[in-house]
Amino acid sequence: MSGIMFDLASFEALTQAQPWARFAAQERGLFGAAVAGAGLETARRASIGSSLMLELLEALRAWPGTAIASHKSPEQAFHKLAFAAELGLRRGDHGVDDIAESVMSRVSEEGPFTLPSKVSAAHGGSGEETRGWALCDAPVILRALVRMGYGDDPRVARAIDFLVPLARENGYPCAVSSTFGAWRGPGKKSDPCPYATLVMLELLLELPGRREGAEARAAAECLLRLRERSREEHPYIFYMGDDFRKLKAPLIWYDLVHVLETLSKAPWIRGDARLESMLDVLESKAGPGGLFTPESAYQAWKAYDFGQKKLPSVYLSAVALGILKRSGRLVED
Repeated sequence: MSGIMFDLASFEALTQAQPWARFAAQERGLFGAAVAGAGLETARRASIGSSLMLELLEALRAWPGTAIASHKSPEQAFHKLAFAAELGLRRGDHGVDDIAESVMSRVSEEGPFTLPSKVSAAHGGSGEETRGWALCDAPVILRALVRMGYGDDPRVARAIDFLVPLARENGYPCAVSSTFGAWRGPGKKSDPCPYATLVMLELLLELPGRREGAEARAAAECLLRLRERSREEHPYIFYMGDDFRKLKAPLIWYDLVHVLETLSKAPWIRGDARLESMLDVLESKAGPGGLFTPESAYQAWKAYDFGQKKLPSVYLSAVALGILKRSGRLVED
């Protein structure tokens, strides 16, 4: 496609009432480099003082929260940490050091930070609450900490150094801490885990020394190959079908917007036909003025416009428009 028409003035006006969406838009350069440079910190300050951020902070002060029952649940504290980092929470903000220290004080023997979880005996665990990490939560936590400004902490560096070499030629596997015993997800051991690969690629792209390395390239190729062979390959029961294509925010699980937000930051794959085909799907969903309406929603966020499916969401639109701008598909009206 040739690109969607984006009504810049109207969209900028819509963000005035949603500081988190305004920050997301400015950080993605949707209002131009001059506006981003002059007002980004102002927008960030407004975002971290918003009702949405205050709700996130309240949850994060109770870190690590309840034991993991489902990694895709938006109620999990590690997803809220990632969302807070996405909305501008940074080192030095009030109360952030205490939250970060609570996260980083729970260190596994291998290095990644632990969360409470229960793995039944039938799946190789003890059935008791156990602290450990999995490759579907550890990279999410680490990327959030890096974004927040804790990338120079030696505990973060050690955890990253442990996780990165877990890469294989076909992407990242299902991997867990030794405390979880023989547990792994429902798939062949030789298969890549699509979600683990996605969140590891997100982390790698955040690290200047690793963002174009062999591990990042293998992870990106894995996701593109899964798109190319979406009818034949469904490792660990991750599909790229109708549910995958539904627009959804925040970026928690394995879906179109999350995959595109990540892949569009990898400069070496720009123009790849498999990436372009996914961008075509996203672009086809744009409504009037370049706005996007959620097609699936997390009920935990029903108080916000990205938690409903009837009206366009300013925040989801900021994310989607950012992807299209990064990919050269945005035409300002």
